[in-house]
Formats: sequence, C-alpha cells, structure tokens
Amino acid sequence: MKISDCNNIMDFRRIARRKLPAPVFHYLDGGADDEWSLRRNTAAFDDYELLPSQLSDVSNLNLKTTLFGEPIDWPVMIAPTGATKLFHREGELAVVRAAEKFGMFYSLSTLGTTTIEDVAAAGNGPKMYQVYVFRDRGLTSEFVERCKISGYKALCLTVDTPVAGNRERDHVYGIASGKLKLRSVLSVLRHPRWLYRAVLRNDLEIVNVTKSGRPSEFSDMSVKDYIDSQFDRSLTWKDVEWLAAKWSGPLVVKGVQTVADCRNAANSGATAVMLSNHGGRQLESSPAPVDCIAAVADALHDKLEIICDGGVRRGTHVVKALALGASACSIGRGYLYPLAAGGQAGVERGLGLLRDEVERTMALLGCDSVAGIRSSFVARRN
Repeated sequence: MKISDCNNIMDFRRIARRKLPAPVFHYLDGGADDEWSLRRNTAAFDDYELLPSQLSDVSNLNLKTTLFGEPIDWPVMIAPTGATKLFHREGELAVVRAAEKFGMFYSLSTLGTTTIEDVAAAGNGPKMYQVYVFRDRGLTSEFVERCKISGYKALCLTVDTPVAGNRERDHVYGIASGKLKLRSVLSVLRHPRWLYRAVLRNDLEIVNVTKSGRPSEFSDMSVKDYIDSQFDRSLTWKDVEWLAAKWSGPLVVKGVQTVADCRNAANSGATAVMLSNHGGRQLESSPAPVDCIAAVADALHDKLEIICDGGVRRGTHVVKALALGASACSIGRGYLYPLAAGGQAGVERGLGLLRDEVERTMALLGCDSVAGIRSSFVARRN
C-alpha cells in the first residue's frame, strides 16, 4: 500500500505500522491502562448526529477563520507531539512545512527533536510552542524568551502530567525503560534505516532541553531522567498566572476538561483551552474531549477559545466539534500516522484528505462558512 492509495487518516496507520519498529509504532499508537479513553476519544463522535439544512446555497464555501488572533485557512491545527523524528527522519520540519501549505497553526513540543529557532525559520505560518512549568523556572523562562525572539504567536501550557500515565504497551515493548525486549530488538534490526538515524545520527535528541543554558545538569543523569525530575507535582493556578504574565500573549491551557478548570484557566490569564486527555495517554477513564465541549462553550464561550484535542480522524468529527461550540480542532496521531507513512508528502496527503472531508461535510450539511456552523446542526443520539 502506498500513500497515494490512502483514502483516510486510518489508512496511513497501516503503512506506519509496517514502516516503524514495533516499540516505536506502539509508543505512537498506545494509551494508558486498558486504553478505554484512547478508544473513546474517537468513538464518542459517533454519539452525535449531523442535521442537514437542505436547499441551502453552498456554491461558495468559506473554511477560513481565526485562531489566537491569527487568520487560518480552516479550523484544524497541529497538536504538539514529542520526539517527532522517532517516526520519520524529516521530523518536525516536514510537518511545519505541510502545515504552512494548508494555512494551519503548527505547535512545537518542548520534547521535540527540532529547535525552536529551526522550526521558526522553516516557514512563515503561525506557530505555537508547548511548554511545561518545570521545577527549574529558569528553564521555562528561557523557552518563553526564545519563543518571543523567534516570533511564535501563542504559548501552550500542558497541565495534565504531574506523573506519567501507565502506558502498558511501552512496558511490553521495553521503550519505557529503554531496555528493549528481545522481540523489540529483532523488530528494530529489521528496520536498519531507522536504527541508523537513532543510533549513529542521534536524530532523537530532545534538542530544546539539551541546547538550553543548562548543559551542566546532564553530567550526572540522562536527559530523560533530567526531564522526569523537572515535572512538578506542586503546581497550582498561581503558576499559570506567573506564566501568563511572563508571556503576555495568547496563552492556551492544554489538558483541562471541566467547566471549573476552564474557568480557572480564564481567571488565571489564559485566552484559550485545549479540551484534552493527552490522547488517552494519561488519566484512564477521563472523558472524550468532544463530550466536554458543549458545557464549556455554554459557560465560557465569550471568555475562551475552545480547541477539541483528541480522537479527530474525520472531517465529520471536526464539524461536529465546531457545532458543539469548539473554535477549532487539533490533531496529533492524525498527522503522525501520515508522517510515519511518507514524510512531508504523507502529511500533505493526510491533511488534504481531512480538509476535503471538512469541506464536503459542510456542503452536505447546508452550511457555507465556519462562522455559520451552529448548534442546530448537531444532536446527541438517543
């Protein structure tokens, strides 16, 4: 199967599974515990029906909207995902270039494998940087300053990782401990190009941390151990206020799901929230993001932009989320499967298919603009 044969996002998953070593594919594909939240993130969209308005003029469709004060060509953004070069040698740069072609926001993760500066230089599209408030506030402050200098338009704070989720597939294949099981080693050996990049080229370095002003920190521990030591369980909304003041621009809080937490985010200086359970990789049994939209939108639509982050695989998913009150959707696995399948060309084909689905859904729904997508177009199934 080639990327030209792919007709939807999940088709790329089949190619990705073949091209990646088993431990890497399952790191991408897996979730926490029994993976109920992982499955539910996508399955929950099936609980909503679209209600078309027939004989509506849809001869001129307009998918354009704004996000974080910036114009975008359609209401989907690239979510921040760590270690993108795990999945393809082109890594983050392939994705940021594809995102620019499609007029989308691109988000770079703190745990990415390309620097803040190199991503900024790769294209002129709007960019967001995902950050953690580390124990070492100086490291977080350094990231913020580098983003300001590099022209990032928004900052995203992830708040759902006081500890790592129990991702059992990572234990099964040994990627969690770094000590691969025999079957994982054999799988890696069957992928010599991947092995060459990982070992000889050292493509998987978490460069924004290792190239920070704190290299001496790594003399007594690995980079992974250093990063793990930086996650702070004592964080409160006061830390969000601190970050908002330091950034003084659009601030997105990622990993909230309740009205109370979203209200706290707004009161702490956030301008947007990403309703997210970390792709089903953190708290098992947390709700699907799409199921959180309506309540948050009813309570806070005038105070926050709302991003549905999790489970989006189809254009109908995007339109349902917008009808429920979201400002936009974000995709993680939705672009990582295409990236693993075919690099930048894979991402571009995947984004093109998804965008076509959004446009087709709007036409069949009888809605000619993103601004015109309203709650009357969606209903929860009985």
